[in-house]
Amino acid sequence: MGGSRGRGGRGNGGGMGRDRRSHDRRPMAGGFNRLESAPIAEARPADVIPPLAPGNIRIIPIGGVEEIGKNMTAFEIGDDIIVVDAGFQFKDESTPGIDYILPNTRYLEERKDKIRALFITHGHLDHIGGIPFIIDRIGYPTLYTRQFGAIMIEKRQTEFPHLKPLDIKVIKGNETITAGKIRVKTFPISHTIPDAMGLIIETPYGNIVFIEDVRVDNINGVPTEEEVEQYKQFKDMNVLLLTLDSTSVEKTGFSLSESVVIENIDKYIKTVTGRLVIGTFASQVERILAIINSAEKYGKKVVVEGRSMKNNVEIIKHLDLAKLTNIIPVEDIEQYPPDRIVMLVTGAQGEEFAALMRMATNQHKYLKLRKTDTILLSSSIIPTNHSAVVKLKDNLYRTDAKIITYLDSDIHASGHGNRDELKWIHQQMKYRFFMPVHGHHYMLRQHTDLAYSLGVPRENVIIPDNGSVIEIRDEGKTITVLKEKAPSNLVLVDGFAVGDAQEVVLRDRQMLAQDGMFIVFGILDSQTGRLRKSPDIISRGFVYLRESQDLLRETRTIIKESIERTAEGMNPIDVDMIKTNVTDAVARHLFQETAKRPVVIPVLLTV
Repeated sequence: MGGSRGRGGRGNGGGMGRDRRSHDRRPMAGGFNRLESAPIAEARPADVIPPLAPGNIRIIPIGGVEEIGKNMTAFEIGDDIIVVDAGFQFKDESTPGIDYILPNTRYLEERKDKIRALFITHGHLDHIGGIPFIIDRIGYPTLYTRQFGAIMIEKRQTEFPHLKPLDIKVIKGNETITAGKIRVKTFPISHTIPDAMGLIIETPYGNIVFIEDVRVDNINGVPTEEEVEQYKQFKDMNVLLLTLDSTSVEKTGFSLSESVVIENIDKYIKTVTGRLVIGTFASQVERILAIINSAEKYGKKVVVEGRSMKNNVEIIKHLDLAKLTNIIPVEDIEQYPPDRIVMLVTGAQGEEFAALMRMATNQHKYLKLRKTDTILLSSSIIPTNHSAVVKLKDNLYRTDAKIITYLDSDIHASGHGNRDELKWIHQQMKYRFFMPVHGHHYMLRQHTDLAYSLGVPRENVIIPDNGSVIEIRDEGKTITVLKEKAPSNLVLVDGFAVGDAQEVVLRDRQMLAQDGMFIVFGILDSQTGRLRKSPDIISRGFVYLRESQDLLRETRTIIKESIERTAEGMNPIDVDMIKTNVTDAVARHLFQETAKRPVVIPVLLTV
């Protein structure tokens, strides 16, 4: 398949195709104003950043350079700002109960009248996931992306009907866009999702070449002709600054070619005599396309399981990227011989409610694993998911099915280039300055070491943090980092609310490891069952009480009504029944108002 440019799903994934509980947390009528009105307050006073001096160029990594996820970078030239990507990051151990982590856009919000465009390099959630939460905050700039990314963005926006329609311009091929006075040329790059692109941003002193998620298609470590031809454009270009993906820089050599992965999976599809279950990232679109085509070639039916997987297959269908005549609903799986069935499922990262885990724990409604089944785990382990994947494997290996992982066979390749691929890209252009992006700090540091080994002067290399204000000065001769930083503290999506972390709430959630605890304390009259006084409420790891007075007032009313309604005519008073009804009523109300499910504990005493 050499030349996977602009096709397929996420290589190491970053978990971006995973099904998540929060996907079902859509606000009910009247709930959207919570997201719209929630301010992003600063945990500390924001640095006063001096205005951009005439002739200087400012670059600010808003997010994505201290982690894998929430990628967003701003480029400021004169009176114009363009923004590249607007992703989110999934929660981790330090943010239990949180849905997503967003880049902090305070710097852009304060200058939204200067923002001329938002460029999206490709359709993975760590590059598009933040759009619904921040687009209104930065003034709804025109959004430029290629076709596959545009469809993914539009599909996701349907879940946020309170937002204004997006102004999306679809880029076709190599185009040059003028955003204010900034000219941006786009070019295709190799990743594992259709229509991934890089940017060439023109400045008075040379071009900024912006390349994020990228790999180099190769055959046994030799770049394909398509790659060589694409990067020829940089041979004689005056490149002022190169930014480049750092995710897989610590891996030596060239990454495994996706064509090899697809060839190996094709062999399993052809030769497996029972049902074949393939667990992979839903964002591995190129691989999904190949699996569907291989199944068609061998006369097999495909069952697609998992919300995100089904969504991406729908996009494939919309774009007519593959014949989908061989896809059948899971309900019909028993109508075909086992050797005619190929299943594409989510959950290879051990997600609790995803299809693969339900199969592994014998809880899937339509499929019970058998000795004749073969399961391919066509994905690597995301470090934060290690324990979940171990649990998944334990459960799978307790079944009689045959399990094959990427460690047993070459059935997975990353969408991010290894060290020698990145080195090859460096060598295709002569640039003055270099800034690594997309990765944890140690990845950025290793990437700068690679640049040093290629002869780049240390003073010409910047290792950024989120919020670093980087300026190119002296007519493009020097690069520096200001002592002031743009706001970079965490911005969280928590139910319907968007804002900074409440440290007290998060600390309690870490202890409870759930949505928190909501304790109701009341004293009842033993004769009438009525409350002697207004109930006391204690919340741990659920909401910050000082900012939730309206909610508490409404909840107290519901508690009072529930107790009195249950106790009416009751003699003697059944405290246990009252507790049960109070628990149900309070839990239902809190979920409707906050989209969270705290543990509700009523403590009722009679006197």
